[in-house]
Amino acid sequence: MILYLVLVVGLIIAMLAGPYFLGRRRVSRAVNEPYECGIVPVGSAQYRVPIPFYLFAIFFVIFDLEAVFLYAWSVAVKEVGWAGFIEALVFIVILLVALLYLWRMGALDWRTTRQKRDRARVQPR
Repeated sequence: MILYLVLVVGLIIAMLAGPYFLGRRRVSRAVNEPYECGIVPVGSAQYRVPIPFYLFAIFFVIFDLEAVFLYAWSVAVKEVGWAGFIEALVFIVILLVALLYLWRMGALDWRTTRQKRDRARVQPR
């Protein structure tokens, strides 16, 4: 156990110290750039991302996780039987209700306020 711990710590030290001793020490303007791939950066890397993007990303993560749960259910479908099928069906119905709720609330609408206003003027009520 102690030999294993010594070997792991030694490997970590070697991995951290190796690049320092083996790497080139070259100082240039390109080394200080965020990307050393030959592309000259334009503008700032810090820009504002609109809130609907974050909402859409959160919804994607939530529904993607639900797909993982359904995949796990589909692998064990023979073992869970009809009770598992009914539970999965209830789960899917809850997901659909949540998606319809988000759709009706306009959370999936990416249009700006101006685009919504212009569309409301064009379409008769």
